Formats: sequence, C-alpha cells, structure tokens
Amino acid sequence: MLNRQLFKISLRALLLAPLAVACTTPAPVQDTSPWVRPSPGLQQRIDRRARRLPWTHGVERLELVRWFAETGEPAYKVLLELCMDPRPDVVGSALGALGATGDATLIPILHELPWPDVADVELRLERARALLRLGDYSMVPHLIDGLQHERLMVRALCAQSLFAESRDRFGYVPGGSVEERSLAVARWREWWDSQSTQGERLAHADS
Repeated sequence: MLNRQLFKISLRALLLAPLAVACTTPAPVQDTSPWVRPSPGLQQRIDRRARRLPWTHGVERLELVRWFAETGEPAYKVLLELCMDPRPDVVGSALGALGATGDATLIPILHELPWPDVADVELRLERARALLRLGDYSMVPHLIDGLQHERLMVRALCAQSLFAESRDRFGYVPGGSVEERSLAVARWREWWDSQSTQGERLAHADS
C-alpha cells in the first residue's frame, strides 16, 4: 500500500513538473526597437566593425563608413550609439554613414540627439551635412555658413553637399581667395532666400 501511494505521488510530481516550469519561466522580452533586427551573425559583424572603427584611418575608415551605410537599418542602433562617442572623428564617421543611407526616417532621431557644443563647429557641420543628405533642407543655412570655414576640407565638404542638392556651385571654389569665396557665398545666400520665399508661396497656395 505504501509503495502504491509513493508511486502515485511520484507520478503526480512528474506530470506537474512541466506545468510548474512553464509557470515560472519568464516571458520573453519584447523587442521595442523601431529598426530591423540583424541576425546574430550580422550583429557580430556590426559589433566588430564598430569596435574597430575608432582605430582606423584614411581608406580603411572610408570603407567602414561605406559598409555601415550599405548595411543600413540593422546597423542604425550601433551607429546612433557611436554618435554619442566622445571622439569627434568617430561621431563624424557615424553621421557620414547614417547620412549616406538616405533614409529620411532618421531625421527626427538625429534631431533628438544632443547637438555638439557650439565651439565644435566642424562636428555641427557634419551633423548638418548628414541631415541634408537625408532630406532636411533646414540645414542649408548652416552649410552655407560652412563655406566660410577656415579649413579647406570643411569648406569643400560643405560645398559638395550643397552642390549635390542644388546642382549649382554659384562660382564657389573652396580654394579660392577670400574675396572670391565671399562673393560666391553671397550668391548662395540669395539662392537660398529665393528658395525659402518660393517654398512659403507654395505653402500658402496649398493652404
């Protein structure tokens, strides 16, 4: 009789064990990220390249930026984290990759990030370049200001971004004299004023 009771208890415990496990196993955490999740293998490649990026230069850095841009949405989370890196060159590379995606859904996300310090003009211009490439034309005045930057490379990058959108250079040459550049910048400002006025007219016409 005792053996039979022990058998019943053991059988009941065996049957109830899976139910107990099911009740105590925590529910899976739901991924709330708005971006497409990378596969485990792709995530490893993204993480490896993100760790390597700060230690690269020149062509190797450009290749990494291009790779991140081509990877696209699965890499957004890591790239946005790199935008908060204390090293300006790392932030600039992350912004370059995000801008190269051409994904306009990134515009409000980038605006939500803290803007670089006012003193860090180059990084602010890099943010403006990325936003313009994504379709945020409110950045145009910042880039026109960048045409007068003291560094030739910064002027050239701003000019290239503006040319890509306007298909005109207005006689601006990054390596030109101060006087020549000033005259060209004035033409750029006139162009932007006309574009802004035209946009306001269209907005009023649609309303």
